[in-house]
Amino acid sequence: MTDIGNIAKAIMILGALILGIGFGLWMLSKLGISIRPLPGDILYRREGFTFYFPLTTCILISIALSLALSLLFWLLSLMRR
Repeated sequence: MTDIGNIAKAIMILGALILGIGFGLWMLSKLGISIRPLPGDILYRREGFTFYFPLTTCILISIALSLALSLLFWLLSLMRR
């Protein structure tokens, strides 16, 4: 298969992953389940000032993206064989 064919497959797989994640988040919102704020997120409020840093959310997103990209590269390596 040509290089452009492999790139096309990778983009389609990535699109399917994004679609699946979007659908899952949409279903969670329809069920009334909120994923924010998570324990470990930093929220500091004072009069006239609010600071919010989603530390735990950033870590979970990083883990999810790392797993998704690892799966994508694994699938690409299987297609090249």
